[in-house]
Amino acid sequence: MNFAASKWHESINKEVVLKSIEASCIAFESFKNVSRATRSELLNKIALGIELKRNELRDALISEAKKPYLLSDIEINRAINTFKIASEEVKRFGGDVIPMDTDYSSKDYHPAISQWFPRGPVLAIAPYNFPLNLVAHKVAPALAVGASVIIKPPPQAPKASEILTQIFQAAIRDLKESVDVNVIQVISPTNEDLSIAFDDARITTLSFTGSDSVGWYLKSKNIKKKVILELGGNAAVVICNDADLKRAALRCAIGAFAYAGQVCISVQRIFVEEAVMPQFTELFIEEVKKLKVGDANLKDVVVGPVINLSACTKIMTYIDEAITSGAKLIYGGKNTDLLIEPTVLLNVKNNQKLFREEVFGPVAFINTFKTFDEAINMVNDSRFGLQAGVFTNNQKLVDLAFNKIQTGAVIINDTPTFRADHAPYGGIKESGEGREGVRYTMEEYSERKTLIRWREQ
Repeated sequence: MNFAASKWHESINKEVVLKSIEASCIAFESFKNVSRATRSELLNKIALGIELKRNELRDALISEAKKPYLLSDIEINRAINTFKIASEEVKRFGGDVIPMDTDYSSKDYHPAISQWFPRGPVLAIAPYNFPLNLVAHKVAPALAVGASVIIKPPPQAPKASEILTQIFQAAIRDLKESVDVNVIQVISPTNEDLSIAFDDARITTLSFTGSDSVGWYLKSKNIKKKVILELGGNAAVVICNDADLKRAALRCAIGAFAYAGQVCISVQRIFVEEAVMPQFTELFIEEVKKLKVGDANLKDVVVGPVINLSACTKIMTYIDEAITSGAKLIYGGKNTDLLIEPTVLLNVKNNQKLFREEVFGPVAFINTFKTFDEAINMVNDSRFGLQAGVFTNNQKLVDLAFNKIQTGAVIINDTPTFRADHAPYGGIKESGEGREGVRYTMEEYSERKTLIRWREQ
């Protein structure tokens, strides 16, 4: 039975989830033996299919996720690239040969072979803010290692997953080897009905991107599964006095406010060395004023509406609380329906939600520091640890930042909003565990098996 084209917004229940799991297990048993050549060709064909469906995908991202036209096109480009990267990685992802004669006790054995094998079916749960590329980051590595995947798309934006599934179904038609249509399925049950998949040992891997509270709850319920968590953050940027302030201001404006800040690595906390605080702030506000705010359908809009009223209310509450506690509003701070102005504040206290939590909206604040050690402590004063940015040309400070900042990545002379789809990506502390980035997810989806053979004398 093919569940890939299910109308997931209709009557999905536990029985349907169970049948989907069974179909995924059957698909896995055949797909894990499909050649790397076929898997590589399949991934390339999906990349081509995404390009052919660009207009349809863009419309879905704009209408459902409220992602501006320009940023929707960027997401589509990245998804294409993600599948292309996977098509290349599948040819290199094999294992290791380990010499055994490095010790006298094992010198009579052939070199060992350590090889990657897919764990089993993957359950992929994706968020609304990147409903295509974050799904691609879960699906492409699964196809690359030979694993089946069940996608639970974001309820706010399920259409991209439906289109991606259609692209997959078209891509498997003319392959030299047969690929089960249920290698990719999309279902959208309630959380209660989906719980059957958490309890089912046949689903060996859970990949979740979303809020930290939900992610860690799922981790606690899936102790025996491999769990990859990509969770939230309140990303920080450090601006040193030797920085290229104009570039820093431009990159921080885009990093904080593109897509209304609805990115887990959006710039939220900006720490600026005292000597350059006035100059940076002036340049930053100039760049913020240049950002087009408005209808996501317009090609020049960078800051569109937030996803819903609940999000808007939370963001405005965070702003109001910070101002009431003494922060100074220097730009923005107002909303019209779901459109919130890019908002900049000064001197937010570290006990405020705007400092401690993930705002997930078009809000950033600027605080000052005197010493680089103080700046590092301010960055680390967070339960999150996803990515951080540091603007400096001082190699000593670069080394200190890399060694002392408690995040999964440190970006030098750019903002933490930067991500390369082939590089390892993920957080520490409450920002998650495991790594995405195509090859690194392939490792997460696989387990090593080692062959050691005695050498006959």
